[in-house]
Amino acid sequence: MRFGLTALLLGVMAGCGGPGPVAHREVLLYNGKIFTADFDHPWVEALLLRGDRVVAIGTNDELLAGAGTSATAIDLRGRVVVPGFDDAHDHVTPGISSQHVATSGGPMPDPTLREVADSIRAAVARVPAGTRLVVRVGERILSDYRARRQVLDAIAPAHPVQLRGWSGHGLVVNSAELAAAGIGDTVRDPQGGWFERGGSGRLTGRMDEYAMFNLTVRQTGQDLSAAVEALRARAAEAVAWGTTSIQNMPIGLEPSTVAQLVDSLELPIRIRMIAFPATTPVGREPAPWRAIRSGPVDRVEVSGVKYILDGTPIERLALHRRPYTDRPGWYGRANFSPDTVRVILQEALASREQPLFHAAGDSAIAVVLDAMADLAPDSVWRRIRVRLEHADGLAPDQYELVRRLGIVVVQNPSHLTLGPMVSARYGAQRSRTYQPMRSLLDEGIMLALGSDGPTNPFLNLMFAVTHPDNPAEALTMEQAVRAYTLGSAYAQGKEGVRGRLVIGMMADLAVLSQDIFTVAPEALPATVSLLTLRGGEPVHDPEGWFTPFPTGS
Repeated sequence: MRFGLTALLLGVMAGCGGPGPVAHREVLLYNGKIFTADFDHPWVEALLLRGDRVVAIGTNDELLAGAGTSATAIDLRGRVVVPGFDDAHDHVTPGISSQHVATSGGPMPDPTLREVADSIRAAVARVPAGTRLVVRVGERILSDYRARRQVLDAIAPAHPVQLRGWSGHGLVVNSAELAAAGIGDTVRDPQGGWFERGGSGRLTGRMDEYAMFNLTVRQTGQDLSAAVEALRARAAEAVAWGTTSIQNMPIGLEPSTVAQLVDSLELPIRIRMIAFPATTPVGREPAPWRAIRSGPVDRVEVSGVKYILDGTPIERLALHRRPYTDRPGWYGRANFSPDTVRVILQEALASREQPLFHAAGDSAIAVVLDAMADLAPDSVWRRIRVRLEHADGLAPDQYELVRRLGIVVVQNPSHLTLGPMVSARYGAQRSRTYQPMRSLLDEGIMLALGSDGPTNPFLNLMFAVTHPDNPAEALTMEQAVRAYTLGSAYAQGKEGVRGRLVIGMMADLAVLSQDIFTVAPEALPATVSLLTLRGGEPVHDPEGWFTPFPTGS
């Protein structure tokens, strides 16, 4: 852990390059327990920052001796410092204008039809006609053929109603909502999604995958002010926890709205906007996204393209090679044909644009792996870094090909808490290899973490180091933090500039309120950041450690 004054001086000199006299704040953090996320030197006592970069790391004595007299020196008093968290998978979009209708069940509700009906009746009695009512539901409602348009129409004929699956996959609406959206019984299924129909061809009100996603875009996609408000609120929340980067998949935004955000949005965090093309009955619509260019450095980057290849095990739409244990003969459902997946990958080869695939089931993953192996050598794919989002059903026999192709797996720790549902869907034997994490690291597969649900990184770290549904796949805290920082940076192709606290890297970091490496897992969610720096500048400083940086010097 001793790097000596040579490393210090080289680092400081490197920070002095560039034309013209430019004032750079120098910051010394010392007497700390600093996790660098670097494999060779994971722990140091002190960091020296100059401008937006780390210019030296080492011991207290070395860096105290080398810091300038004008440096802002912060005695950490043993506190833990980590690289700024990078949320590799988030969905920050404006919500639709609605009245939320509560049911029991907490964050993963699964109410009965009677409970839903009673809640909607109560809401209808208290809110004006025309107000949209939204109820979060689970698999029980989505699978109940009674919980459809006809029943909702009888309860709420003058209120648009949405029963939204909390998994983000699956929606049931009434006639008022269909009318508001301009959807009639003759509507054709879009590519990647479908409308459920009764025996006469009449829409039942249930819609899945891209039928649902396209509706969300139509309802929220052009509201720039709502998008700005949502992103600012998420950024303010993020920096208070020490999150400095978010990779956002804006399922509810039109490309034109994202283009306006690129030109105008300023946030205290780094944000990546990932294209999410809509679909029509005749195909995908990626072209409007390709015209968007990234904004100024440290504002908004637009890169990558996301496609959802299957659903989730919650509504039994994750596509598997073997049938569901609790629904014999049912394997799930593919959103796109293998030919379409192949075309998407060919587009990635031509454009060098990173493709990100939601693929929850091992059969959906196999479609991607087979096409990649057939289309290009491993070395080409390793440069592109295809991502598998979730990859919950990734099977051991697929690990080697995933590693060879350089695929990044992005897991979401809140998904590790589905409880008895996992064994119900897959049985005891398959459940033992479900939602792998530690096995992926052991196989040399790059792992990144993102929220896709609760955004508190410390809650997600608690899930990652305990893995409630499969403890054998739990990570150590060092592995989990590294996946949430360096792994996420790698998943964006940014591991050369951030994700570690070593010389030359961006000075994105958080000073934490407690030692997350030693406290009991159940105490982790209470952690907050006492100081969050993005590019060396404080974006969250409740302790008042920093004074305003002098200008004109």
